[in-house]
Amino acid sequence: MNYRHAFHAGNFADLAKHAAVTLMLDRLLAAGGPLRVVDTHAGAGLYDLTGSMARKSGEAEAGVARLMADSAAPVAFDGLKQAVLALNSHGPVKLYPGSPRLIADRLRPGDSYVGAELHPEDIVHLHEALSPLGPQRQAVARDGYEVAAEAAAGQGRLFVLVDPPFERADDYARAGDLAATVLRRNSKAVVAIWTPLKDLETLDSFVRRLEDGVGTELDVAEIRLNSLDNPLQLNGCALVFMNAPPGLVQALAPALQWIARQSPSPAAAARIWRGGRRDTAIGASV
Repeated sequence: MNYRHAFHAGNFADLAKHAAVTLMLDRLLAAGGPLRVVDTHAGAGLYDLTGSMARKSGEAEAGVARLMADSAAPVAFDGLKQAVLALNSHGPVKLYPGSPRLIADRLRPGDSYVGAELHPEDIVHLHEALSPLGPQRQAVARDGYEVAAEAAAGQGRLFVLVDPPFERADDYARAGDLAATVLRRNSKAVVAIWTPLKDLETLDSFVRRLEDGVGTELDVAEIRLNSLDNPLQLNGCALVFMNAPPGLVQALAPALQWIARQSPSPAAAARIWRGGRRDTAIGASV
């Protein structure tokens, strides 16, 4: 794996994903009972926004830095903002939590987290980020698709976060196959998949693949920062949810709309919709 998330930590896509994760955990933890979480592409766990990789891209400046400066940002960001403040002792934002720390810090003593990562440097950092939190928060140097599929064979409540870099040609196929496997083995598991948004057909074909494979209704949250006429650039991102808790995507919508408003492009928009049809939208464009 060549992808290093440190270049992109705290960018618009992280804000969308991590707002969704914190809102998801609020609902799953409130439901009671032990929760297992599997993070298929965990990354380094914590990111230094003053480091060379983050400074080279500058993406955090238009993302988390702008969010933390906005006291009127939607409440959907509250969980993420609290986590960022806690890591930085309420001072300037230097550290940003990846999904491993964002999740592991919120879990209860009886819950468990496994983050899978294959990059040789990032797995070292992931161990460092999780080891102070106890043995129930694990970092494993394994293929995350395999880890999640194995976890689904067990009993109890399960949340699987699938967030590949999509640098491999088969990531869409493997993510779709994993979702089908997880839900076949554990029909009540909650699955969330993050995807880049470059062109509309790629997203739509992926959603259709999921619909054919998982046998349950999908909720889709979509952000466009640019028009979808250049498939070689990142024009936005999307999150696809299976078995999402009631009200999750509606609660997430204000955060997506806030992100879209940060783009100067007239094509910027945020939508939440159900199934493979945008004409069944349950949230409006900005």
